Amino acid sequence: MTVSHSSRSYDQIKPETARLLRVATMASVAVATTLIAAKGVAFAMTGSVSVLSTLIDSLMDAGASLVNVFAVRNALKPADTEHRFGHGKAEPLAGLGQAAFVAGSSLFLVIEAIDRLVAPTAITRHGIGIGVMVFSIIATIGLVMFQSHVVKRTKSLAINADSLHYKGDVLIHGSVILSLLISANFGVNYLDPLFGIGIAAYLLWNARAIAMGALHELMDRELNQEDRDRVVAIAMAHPEVRDIHDLRTRSAGPRSFIQFHLELDQSISLMRAHEISDDVEAKVRAAFPGSGVIIHQDPEGIMEHRAVFDGENRK
Repeated sequence: MTVSHSSRSYDQIKPETARLLRVATMASVAVATTLIAAKGVAFAMTGSVSVLSTLIDSLMDAGASLVNVFAVRNALKPADTEHRFGHGKAEPLAGLGQAAFVAGSSLFLVIEAIDRLVAPTAITRHGIGIGVMVFSIIATIGLVMFQSHVVKRTKSLAINADSLHYKGDVLIHGSVILSLLISANFGVNYLDPLFGIGIAAYLLWNARAIAMGALHELMDRELNQEDRDRVVAIAMAHPEVRDIHDLRTRSAGPRSFIQFHLELDQSISLMRAHEISDDVEAKVRAAFPGSGVIIHQDPEGIMEHRAVFDGENRK
């Protein structure tokens, strides 16, 4: 007995998941736009490179967030005749775009900071800059908390990459406040561009992390070992499952795809094999909501039989 069991693996993503993803993308755009306006005024009034660095960062955040809006919208489309596995890979593609945004802004910032080191400029109206940074920290922390909730519920790469930007922004805004305080109290202006270069290095590191995560999904990297072990444990928990082999997994945006072979008693009926697979599939899907699951049923001992058969063929 060798039977394939294809699940109803390409159902639409749950409405609640879709709603969370849409709200998260729009919230990100709204926060970035607000911070751009505030930081633009602050830079015009202070002339601080550190403030400029956060303005550039927010501009890139806004661009990346807009990419996310379109990416998530496409990723949420149900599977169709031309995209049987759905459109989830729109998310890692957006992640690569975000990495490019961040890397480009970082390099621009380094150039501007070096220019300020060569030709220092006095910083003015420190209080304005500090006030805007405090406001930015509060707004960013609120957004990050919401994004963390969404990522926990959806496992979205695009939202996670976006959240990574903003988590870094909290530290960046704090460093700018420190830079402005030192300049205001001690008149040390060269620290301002140095902080800018440090922020650029941090952004480049983040860009690398985002790009690697996106590439892993695009190259169909396996789920982490903990998730794979969960799949095996769920399958083996069924009293009529003898073994599991050929487990293959991957992810595409908020969805996971899982396929494996179940070894079952050779004497059971085709109908019973189907019922067992349905039961195992339901439990796997419950553990990985929205996942696509494909199960192939084999008679118990099929792997040993294959090993013997392959050995004889090599003689």
